[in-house]
Amino acid sequence: MWAHFEPVHAVTYLHPRARAAYEAVGLRGYWRGYFAGRAAPLGAVEAAPVIAVFFNFAPPMVARALPAVWRLASPPEALRARLTGAVQALAELTYELPETHLAEAADLLVRAASAVQAAGRVLGAVNAALPVGEYPLAQLWQAATTLREHRGDGHVAALVAAGLDPVETLAWRVASDGTSPQYLLGRGWSEEQWHAAHERLVRRGWLTGDGTATEQGRAEFQAVEDATDRAAAHPWQALGQKDSDRLRELLEPIARSCHAALPPESPIGLPALPG
Repeated sequence: MWAHFEPVHAVTYLHPRARAAYEAVGLRGYWRGYFAGRAAPLGAVEAAPVIAVFFNFAPPMVARALPAVWRLASPPEALRARLTGAVQALAELTYELPETHLAEAADLLVRAASAVQAAGRVLGAVNAALPVGEYPLAQLWQAATTLREHRGDGHVAALVAAGLDPVETLAWRVASDGTSPQYLLGRGWSEEQWHAAHERLVRRGWLTGDGTATEQGRAEFQAVEDATDRAAAHPWQALGQKDSDRLRELLEPIARSCHAALPPESPIGLPALPG
């Protein structure tokens, strides 16, 4: 299910219409829109809580963005911009689909999102508390975002429980699945921090000296992914198998359209759709 709703959410970071909506309220540059849009449900926060809940950004990078972005756009303005841009992007990408298709998908996704468990999940909780939206595309995007952040909160908890820090987590991703090192460096970590994280993963037995992922590392990180899946399962259990299957069917063309329109090399990685 994550592979089907994550591309719907991701238009807010990567689609030109979403970028234009952020720029229209004064948030020029990719990272200003990213930090303001994603943090806005928290209110006009300082850097510290965002460093904690976003997890994988170097603290100095977050501190450069926050609280400075709130002088450019208030949290309510950022929230309006992110929803406006996301809806405009989805309207462009789904114009060939019948309204009944989008309405049914939105209804089922909202039902799933309404079942998220807020305790211990900060970003999931603050997004779940936002208005659902008046129209199907707004409902669809907001529900996808709530589910995405709910899953992300659980993933961060699993990483912390496994004893992984942010730069180690990114270094592992680069080593294990071939993600460009720019994915790591784009989050503000230095070359020295990269190498130090690599050495820690070598000592842990997850990487060989030349940076190759070991079977031990893959097995132990799979435990993190399994814990993430378990923590994210409740909305789908609440929705039920039949409706979850129907929702996956409805989301398939929407997710593929979003996936095709977003750049393959981007600061956030999109999961591959089945097939």
